[in-house]
Amino acid sequence: MEPAVPPPDHDDLAASDNRRIVAETMPQHLPGTPQALPSQPHLQDVVVQLFSHHSIVEPILVPAVVEPLLVWVLTGRARVEERALGGAWESTLVEAGDFFLTNTRDPYEMRWQTLECDTFEVMHLYLGLPLIDRAARDRLGEHCAAVSFLDISGARDERVNFILGQLRLELTEERQPSPLFVHSLAQALAVHLIRRYLDPHGSNRRSSALQAYKLRRVLTAMDEGLSEDFNLAQLARIAELSEYHFSRVFKRATGWSPSQYFIRLRMNRARHLLLETDRSIIDIGLEVGYSSPSHFSQVFRREVGVTPSAYRQA
Repeated sequence: MEPAVPPPDHDDLAASDNRRIVAETMPQHLPGTPQALPSQPHLQDVVVQLFSHHSIVEPILVPAVVEPLLVWVLTGRARVEERALGGAWESTLVEAGDFFLTNTRDPYEMRWQTLECDTFEVMHLYLGLPLIDRAARDRLGEHCAAVSFLDISGARDERVNFILGQLRLELTEERQPSPLFVHSLAQALAVHLIRRYLDPHGSNRRSSALQAYKLRRVLTAMDEGLSEDFNLAQLARIAELSEYHFSRVFKRATGWSPSQYFIRLRMNRARHLLLETDRSIIDIGLEVGYSSPSHFSQVFRREVGVTPSAYRQA
């Protein structure tokens, strides 16, 4: 049975970190013009978006995102102002090569003024939690706690520049970008961020979340059981917790309830199969647990924004 998922409430993002969004939906919350990548393969644990921004005088509310976010300035100069809700504005002058790193669990406000140009262009890169987890285990040990990063505004880091530059070239210049190459660059970036921008207090803030090794077990079980019905009791047993406690700590760790995260995994698999195979939509729906084509189409449209057939054609 498909777990019920309440519709997102964007009118009160500040009320709770439970309303964090996923990377794919960020363009719905930003006023800039998204730039289409020439050819973007299905990427695991990595989301890349390009934007062209004009000046924004009125503040915009930026929702907290589940995944750590890097914003890399590609062209132009701008004065960017940020503030926590109800806080004081902090101003940063940025130009091509500068980057922002955001790992906040709370929404915040932004506005910006372009300088000496009409627009400035940026690249957004979101690193998936499993990718961050693997990098953390590599650097900090197999049983390390979940990590958080410092929030960085308008910094310059030559290694970040090099990795992001290579990633941009792969996605914009290569006729057939390599998912393996992109994933390797993202993994190298995750390791560098953990080495240099790890929040020393992050593990304390997230100590009440699900331990990393238990989260890995649960996510593996979810990924291997996408064709089966969602089973909260089974996942709670894997985590060695009661269903109630498991649901709470899983949401603290990922920003999503277990059922919502399971649906997201299903939709990610479906998107990959739609783009990378010529299998029928009915077969794909069956592989990700939907015996009814209409139900699969309904859930896919709710989560992705278009029907499976429209997604494949686009």
